Amino acid sequence: QVQLVESGGGLVQAGGSLRLSCSASGRTLTNYAMGWFRHAPGKEREFVAAISGSGLSTHYTDSVKGRFTISRDNAKNTVWLQMNSLKPEDTAVYYCAHGHSTSAYSLEYDFWGQGTQVTVSS
Repeated sequence: QVQLVESGGGLVQAGGSLRLSCSASGRTLTNYAMGWFRHAPGKEREFVAAISGSGLSTHYTDSVKGRFTISRDNAKNTVWLQMNSLKPEDTAVYYCAHGHSTSAYSLEYDFWGQGTQVTVSS
């Protein structure tokens, strides 16, 4: 079973940056897509970004394109989400998820982290 632990969240001002990390144990991340989701107060959990098993393909929701970058190092079993030009509407708990396939466009995820809080002040 894969275990995922997120870290790197915090409080930043609008326009600032944060880098979230997701460390995996139990299995290498080489063959499976990984995704980042977020859950803001009063809203449903939404997809943010995903990266293919190889790391060669990425997919982002429109609201974060050009600002966020997902990356991975399979040798270190780690996935990152670099978040730049943060906006108050980015405030949410961010979750790392293990995909059910190798595709960055996968809609199914079978393992989830505990989440890390990101708060952006205006």
